[in-house]
Amino acid sequence: MLHPDETPGSTVTAYVALGANLGDPAAALKEAETLIGRIPGVFLESSSGLYRTEPIESSGPDYFNAVVRVRTSLSARELLHALQAIENRLGRVRPAGVVNAPRTMDLDLLLYADLISADAELTVPHPRMHERAFVLVPLAEIAPDAEIPGKGRVFNFLPSVADQRIEGPL
Repeated sequence: MLHPDETPGSTVTAYVALGANLGDPAAALKEAETLIGRIPGVFLESSSGLYRTEPIESSGPDYFNAVVRVRTSLSARELLHALQAIENRLGRVRPAGVVNAPRTMDLDLLLYADLISADAELTVPHPRMHERAFVLVPLAEIAPDAEIPGKGRVFNFLPSVADQRIEGPL
């Protein structure tokens, strides 16, 4: 069943988190942002600055993170699949049984209009976004009043992540 905001011909606002900590992460994020803007049916509206953050529940070097806002006529699943194709193009490897492994590219669909979905393929809003400075700080830079469906406004969660190391925008 289509979400009301997924009716053919309509566009919705979506937010995508970008992260990488292998190779040249800053260059990879710029390339990913360019590729997102080239997805048919996606218009890149704005992007945050780059932030450097420590890994959470992961090992390896620091991450570089950013968030972009897009307008899209794609469904949430179509957008997710396009983002996964970009991850693959940029060398993303998903080791079996390893969660939060270091990566060349990670693109997470954070918000898709006011859609709430929690199935095996698509979970929106991103389930831990309200607990992560590397998501909230760049998101607040471009959309401090954005609403996390079922949770609240982005800016309301910033104090709860103040103890997480984040540098930027760079």
